[in-house]
Amino acid sequence: MAWTSTADLLQACIKGDEPAWEEFIRQFHPVIAGTVMRCARRFRETTPELIDDLVQETLFKICANQCRTLREFEPRSPDAIFGFLKTVAFTVTLDHFRTGLAEKRGSGRSDAALDAYGASAVAGSKGLPEIEREVLLREIDEHLAVGLDSVTGARDRRIFWLYYRHGMTSRAIAAIPGLQLSQKGVESVIQRLTSQVRDQLCKGDSPKSKPGEGKCSAGTF
Repeated sequence: MAWTSTADLLQACIKGDEPAWEEFIRQFHPVIAGTVMRCARRFRETTPELIDDLVQETLFKICANQCRTLREFEPRSPDAIFGFLKTVAFTVTLDHFRTGLAEKRGSGRSDAALDAYGASAVAGSKGLPEIEREVLLREIDEHLAVGLDSVTGARDRRIFWLYYRHGMTSRAIAAIPGLQLSQKGVESVIQRLTSQVRDQLCKGDSPKSKPGEGKCSAGTF
């Protein structure tokens, strides 16, 4: 059976049409598997068995609760499904490694500490010793915590780390349900916070910094 559009295919999947699901997997398995692989590489665990498990877990998440994820998906363009699926696959994979790390380190560690585990992709921190890198990341997060608008601050902070820490594109971030921002809006947030953090670090404005102790370590932001 041929579906005239991606929207028609998704609606057929929501209704439980088996041929539609077969076509869904045929079309979108590559983007899901590719996203899982890219995220897993950051944790240096890319065995075929693990990748397959995480791909299956992503598909289960999409199918769960009568395809609630698909039912709540509101495409803004014909290609929005790709960004959406990348987001789901990325979240599933990251949650897998977060859970494993939490069990190793103990549940008393904060989410920020868990996030630091995969922070080697943050621009400006490459090449730094692990301790210095974690200090820099913590300081950046402190600047974000105190310098953002009380209404949109949590959203903007999330966008900043999705872009710099997890390597998501502005297009993929804009496709996340609930953010309610266009791709240009996401790019604007990233540019504003990048400039803000860079300026604060270079001025040495951290509450823990001594006068004249500017770092400029984020020069590649």
